[in-house]
Amino acid sequence: MSNDLKFTGSCCCGEIRYSIKDLPLFTHACHCNDCKKSTGSAFVIHSTTLEDCFEIKGNLEATTLPTGSGAGYKPFFCKKCGTYIYCKYDMAPGRVIIRTSTFDKPENFPPQAHIFIRSKASWIDLDDKIPSFESMYDRAKLWPKSSLDRLSSLS
Repeated sequence: MSNDLKFTGSCCCGEIRYSIKDLPLFTHACHCNDCKKSTGSAFVIHSTTLEDCFEIKGNLEATTLPTGSGAGYKPFFCKKCGTYIYCKYDMAPGRVIIRTSTFDKPENFPPQAHIFIRSKASWIDLDDKIPSFESMYDRAKLWPKSSLDRLSSLS
């Protein structure tokens, strides 16, 4: 991990500021019905990072929302403006899943895959430039080796 590498982001009103000290492990666009419902959009772009690389300041609230598996997840959002900044999944200890568009420069993290395309909006046309998956991908086959190595440090 580079000591001078830092990426920042915020909520809509600026009450919440955050940074990550390394590149995200992976970024994907999720087309599942739960993500579409929680965003009011056709899909969401998520960037996964290690929790120990993530620093956040401001007044946050959290709730629990459903997932397709029934396990649920916990989204964290600005108490003042309601911007959903990140979430945590029980099945992903040590990781934080950031809403990529909350980064100050989200264009730095384009999706590396599209997931749950079985429920994508019919008017979205995907090409073969970015891998697409009917449901979830196999992380061991898709993530860069450097990200898998960083993730293995959690064990």
